[in-house]
Amino acid sequence: MGQRLFWIWFCTIQLMPSDCRPPNVVIYLADDLGYADVSSFGSPTIRTPNIDALARGGMKFTNFYSAYPICTPARSGLLTGRLPVRNGIYSHHDWPLDLLFRVFYPVSSGCLPADEVTLAELLKQANYSSALIGKWHLGHECLPTMHGFDEFYGLPYSQDEGCPPTPCHAWQKIWPGVPLYNNTTIVEQPVNLSTLTPRYNEKALSFIQRNKDRPWLLVMAYSEVHVNLFASKDFLNRSRRGFFGDAAQEMDASIGTITQYIRDLNLQENTLAIFTSDNGAWTDQKLDGGSNGPFLGEKGSTWEGGLRVPTVFYWPGHVPPRKVSVAVGSQLDIFSTVAELANVSLPLNKTLDSHSLLPVILGKQNNSPTETIFYYRAHILMAVRCLQYKAHFFTRSGFGDDLPKRHSPPLLYNVNHDPSEQHPLNATQYADVLATINSIAAEHTKSVGTLPPSQLDKLQLGIEPCCKTGSKKCQCTEH
Repeated sequence: MGQRLFWIWFCTIQLMPSDCRPPNVVIYLADDLGYADVSSFGSPTIRTPNIDALARGGMKFTNFYSAYPICTPARSGLLTGRLPVRNGIYSHHDWPLDLLFRVFYPVSSGCLPADEVTLAELLKQANYSSALIGKWHLGHECLPTMHGFDEFYGLPYSQDEGCPPTPCHAWQKIWPGVPLYNNTTIVEQPVNLSTLTPRYNEKALSFIQRNKDRPWLLVMAYSEVHVNLFASKDFLNRSRRGFFGDAAQEMDASIGTITQYIRDLNLQENTLAIFTSDNGAWTDQKLDGGSNGPFLGEKGSTWEGGLRVPTVFYWPGHVPPRKVSVAVGSQLDIFSTVAELANVSLPLNKTLDSHSLLPVILGKQNNSPTETIFYYRAHILMAVRCLQYKAHFFTRSGFGDDLPKRHSPPLLYNVNHDPSEQHPLNATQYADVLATINSIAAEHTKSVGTLPPSQLDKLQLGIEPCCKTGSKKCQCTEH
């Protein structure tokens, strides 16, 4: 359905004309939550009744992918609709240095380039108010309010990039405690993780209340369940899955609090909610990491476990309830989907890797416009999925120091028949499939062209965020 036609249909049939304003959008983004860390996606020990309620009332996707298998690049893809190799959030280093330049650190001087158009900036065309609450991780030199968001309350990077929070490993002690920002001001350092999620809830409800009479975008970028794990006192020792489960269940409760508040304001039929995770579970963390269920690999790898993530679209009265979609989709597609929903124009000067999934989530068609998934690590195209077939050009563990292993011919799987990637197909028998995927990869590489400067490779000592300028003791408390 074309953008204009959808808007006419939406305003004249779905809503009364007087109520015809663009829908609100809330994105619940988990951190390092694996495919099988949600009860409605198969967890036997973690209770997530609020995420499960979204799945029952909406559409659950079982073939949905992150833009990249690790945090910073994945978030850049979600917010811009562009692969990290296009928007500069990648590393140009090869093995083994690429292991060090995967995300932004307190000493990273790079950030999401100013000319990249984020979802918040895109929605300004339709007079949306926007807030990002939670983890940013796209550069502390350019916080969300410098990229279109009206409000930011949260952490500039992961909670393990500084000391405290505790427990601290030796490498974490080189940086000051992790700061908490309110817009561009540090209001607490180190952040008190045990009270963080309740404060996020307060900020989210306040934002919704203040903007209830206009369209809004809210990105709830949770720090759960990234290490260091944390939970507030009301959630400690509650889960059969231990501390990891406590953290996951507090995030789920937060989603329930926000969902209920949207209902209380009678906004539920004009609010699209999307739940997803930034990448697969970090199983290398053992009991402090999650589960990718049937999928091989973990966060950081380009096996299915690195990028296939639990995802739900929920919009009462619009997205049909109790639906399970096997259509292929990507967090890159959220950009174009929301753009069509809000009736705003996509950037003309940017090559997008995003397709609108609106016909799929509205139940108008089963097949996805997204037929191809590109799996990158650093600047290297590691694998390509086309329809049910996935070809690995290179394989590598998520966090080991192993060399990349080149496959010629590529390692081929039917990930519908073999989602665990255990049984490679015979390259000779599937020569036509490999030829098609090789052609797609070549055309894609040509479209990417010369890579922009790498933002992840930029480091500068002395720029670590500190609430007390010129002090070696970066300590302050939110009042």
